[in-house]
Amino acid sequence: MPIPKAQIVKLSDAERNGLEKLIKRHQVGQQIALRARIVLNAADGQTNKAIATAYAVTLDTVRLWRNRWVKLQDISLDDLSLEDRLQDLPRPGAPARITADQRCQIEALACEKPENSERPITQWTAREIADEVKKRKIVDNISPRHAARLFKRS
Repeated sequence: MPIPKAQIVKLSDAERNGLEKLIKRHQVGQQIALRARIVLNAADGQTNKAIATAYAVTLDTVRLWRNRWVKLQDISLDDLSLEDRLQDLPRPGAPARITADQRCQIEALACEKPENSERPITQWTAREIADEVKKRKIVDNISPRHAARLFKRS
């Protein structure tokens, strides 16, 4: 069975300079820098296997970023920056039902003493936290298990 050819990546001078500057920046995420290196190496004509070996990533990762770069190259840099091209795509799924503000309120509740909420306990349990969250109308409905997961994170 023939192996599919890798997409050819051609970079303009502005794209190449921008990617090299992006890699050298101190405040760039390591994932973004790795993706920029993959694109630069692909533009230099390296094979997917060589790039994957050099950066200890899978062939699928190299293919993904090579192909995604080629697809996004038609969009001008004014409309989509280099860093935005290297970001993850939004993930599917339902939006979160508990907002960041609600989560902060639940964490603050977990830090309070149960006696202050007129509860006859000395330590919060998942069921008690869920009941108190509903009582204070922080959220309309929450299961004890979900409350326990939020409680555990904080």
